[in-house]
Amino acid sequence: MDSPSGPKDDTTSAHIHVEKKPPRSDARARDLLAATFGLVADLPATVATGCGLRVPYAMTSPRPESVTCLACREHAHAQHLRLAEEIERLGAMPGAVVTADRAGQVAEHHRDLARRFAGDDGSP
Repeated sequence: MDSPSGPKDDTTSAHIHVEKKPPRSDARARDLLAATFGLVADLPATVATGCGLRVPYAMTSPRPESVTCLACREHAHAQHLRLAEEIERLGAMPGAVVTADRAGQVAEHHRDLARRFAGDDGSP
């Protein structure tokens, strides 16, 4: 876990980690900004991970098959399950911008990712 001063820096970790923040794609947001405004921000040099370390961004992956840090896999599993529940709840609200069917599809995608992070598909 994080210390009171924040995540511990570990630039020597041989494991592939996941970012601590809820699942999202900074690269997609970066591409959208570049396409819309012609602005391109630099990716962060290091990021906080699900296991409480701060590692180089290049040592992270959103793909379950690539993540080798067990604590990060557990963190990502929980985050994807939490996100799936939230998406379904939001899709069922009156006046939601997304349909309940679409919210259900996205929620199922996150449940599938959670299963893969848990190793329920035969992966490590």
